[in-house]
Amino acid sequence: MELMIESFPRLLNATILTIELTLLSLFFGIFVGAFFAVLRTSKIKIFQVISYYYSYIFRGTPLLVQIFIIYFGLGQVEWLRESFLWVVFKEPYSCAIIAFTLNTGAYTSEIFRSAFETIQKGLIEAADGLGLNKLHIFFKIKLPLAIKQSLPAYGNEMILMLKGTSLASTVTLLDLTGVAKHIISTTFKPVEVFIVAGSIYLLMTFIIHNFIKILEKKLDYSK
Repeated sequence: MELMIESFPRLLNATILTIELTLLSLFFGIFVGAFFAVLRTSKIKIFQVISYYYSYIFRGTPLLVQIFIIYFGLGQVEWLRESFLWVVFKEPYSCAIIAFTLNTGAYTSEIFRSAFETIQKGLIEAADGLGLNKLHIFFKIKLPLAIKQSLPAYGNEMILMLKGTSLASTVTLLDLTGVAKHIISTTFKPVEVFIVAGSIYLLMTFIIHNFIKILEKKLDYSK
C-alpha cells in the first residue's frame, strides 16, 4: 500500500505524456482517416486501391511492429539519415506520433467510410437539386452526418488509441507505462504499481466513454 501511495504522483505526472500522445495522434489521425475515407468512396479506381491497401496494411499488422519499423527500421536507411527528414525520424517522440497517427488513421478511415456509405442518397440528390456544389454538400451534409453516425465506433477507437500509447515505452518514452516499468525495475513489486497505473488508465477510459455519450446526446436531434 505504501508503494502505491508513493508511486502515484510519479505515475500521474507521466500521464501527461500519455494524454499528449493520445490527443496528438487522434488529432492528426482524424484528418488522415477522413482523407483516405474520401479516397475510398471516390469513383476513381486508383484512389480506392491506395486507400484500401493503406487501411489493410495498418489494420492488419501489430502496432508494435509499426513503431519498430518507423523508429528502428527507417533509421537503417542511409539516404533518410542524410536528409532533412532525419530531424523527425531520429526522435522517439515524433516516431511514436507518426506510428500512432497512421494506425488510428487506418481505423478511422474505415469508420468514416462506413458512415459515408450509410448516408441516404436522397439527401445528396436533394442538396444537388438545390444547386449546392460538391464541396458544400460534403462539408454541410455528408461530413456532419458521418461524424454523428460514427461517434460510437470512434469513441471505441479513442479508447483503443489511449491504451495503444502504452507501447511508446518500447522506444524509451517515459509515458504512464514506461514510468510504471521503471518503478518496478527498482522495487520488484509489479502488482502494486500496475494496479495504480491500471486505475489511471481506467479513469481516462471512463472520461472518454462519458464524453462520447454526452456528444451523442447533444447531436441527437430526434429528442
